[in-house]
Amino acid sequence: MTDTWVALEPGADPAERVRVLRRAHETFTAVGTVPRPVRSVVAESWRRSARAGVGPDGTARVELAEDDLGAFRAEHPLARVMPLFRELMGTFAADGEHLLAVCDAHGRLLWVEGHTATRRRADRMNFVPGARWSECAVGTNAPGTAVAVDRPVQVFAAEHFIRRVQPWTCAAAPVHDPHTGRVLGAVDITGGDRLAHPHSLGFVQAVARAAEAQLALLAPPHPATAASLSALGRDEAELVLDGRRVRLSRRHSEILVVLSRHPEGLSGDELLCALYADESVTPVTLRAELARLRRLTGPGLLASRPYRLTAVVESDATVVERRLETGALTAAVHAYTGPLLPGSQAPTIVRLRERLSGGLRAALVTHGDPDLLATWARAPWGEDDVEVWRALAAVRPTAPVHDRLAALEAELGVPAGPGGQSRRGPAGGTGRGPVQRTRNVRLSSLAAESCPTAGSAGPGGRPG
Repeated sequence: MTDTWVALEPGADPAERVRVLRRAHETFTAVGTVPRPVRSVVAESWRRSARAGVGPDGTARVELAEDDLGAFRAEHPLARVMPLFRELMGTFAADGEHLLAVCDAHGRLLWVEGHTATRRRADRMNFVPGARWSECAVGTNAPGTAVAVDRPVQVFAAEHFIRRVQPWTCAAAPVHDPHTGRVLGAVDITGGDRLAHPHSLGFVQAVARAAEAQLALLAPPHPATAASLSALGRDEAELVLDGRRVRLSRRHSEILVVLSRHPEGLSGDELLCALYADESVTPVTLRAELARLRRLTGPGLLASRPYRLTAVVESDATVVERRLETGALTAAVHAYTGPLLPGSQAPTIVRLRERLSGGLRAALVTHGDPDLLATWARAPWGEDDVEVWRALAAVRPTAPVHDRLAALEAELGVPAGPGGQSRRGPAGGTGRGPVQRTRNVRLSSLAAESCPTAGSAGPGGRPG
């Protein structure tokens, strides 16, 4: 295969390729190994699917019921380019007996349109609006995998992880917010073997780029009212909304931090998993907290079904992340005023806190700027950070630095010596003293801007 992102090379026999892929799929589901010639992008997706607990005989769940779907679609940013999708792809889908599908950043199908008979067949595998087709919910598929890897993907026949989807072929490309770079969702073309062609992959990619170009010409779909959230270095965040300063409780701080990172909204189950490691906490508890938060901030900031913020809330943590991603390390360090909600044990907050501090300190060590390293090392969250002190000693070998490093290594019981690697050094800091590693949580993917653990929502789950 000359291009790992193309499912079937021109001239290849589709029937023979299907037979080979089915044997490979059976081998993987039986013993966990991926034989050749499965493409690397598919093999990696199969492994992620298996780790997420997806079974090869599973099916997609409908998460957005009919009465919620209309309102959710109307407010989604991709609604603004649906006329463009229909113009560019509608005739192609109808004439080729294909389907045009659009999903959000969580892999939930918002629109499925196209050939009538093909839609009826797709209905039988729940490829319908409102169903979740994320990779961690139904395994390898073009829209879900395109969102997961953030690039155009083509999935042919038995490359699909779930067997009932294997008669289909699809190609999808992610669509980004041109103002922020955030993945908004994906546009997909689904049908039969005739889509197993390089042109279909290039086609959806071109459509996605056209959509991003049109979104760039439009005014950002944000309301005029914006808010700022200060959550670094404090257990209780401060919200500034319409010029009014609001001191938030710890739980309300966690809610706003999580929702500010998911402008598309979260279901009640997703938000519950993001905030509570204790599975015995009920949705009633969460709804009570949300009701109190609405009374505190006013009714206009927080919407439901799904839970989302109606104004752009810019957090200081996001500012640091953005500066770090663009290479503005000095500006990122100066904007970092401490760990994110350091006293919080909410699963997603813990993940976000460790990812932010860990990414920042790793960049500091790699960059090796003595002034920036000293700024971190002498801050409350960095004064016990062995790795940073060692990096500082390497670039600023003064007696005070070496004395502090030696004392710290002795205090923490880590091996001393130039170039030694700490076995117990802090991983980013939630305060003073050695940092304990945080336990695993049920919904780590929320912090990674992905999707919740497979099976955590949907029919039979906790209500949104």
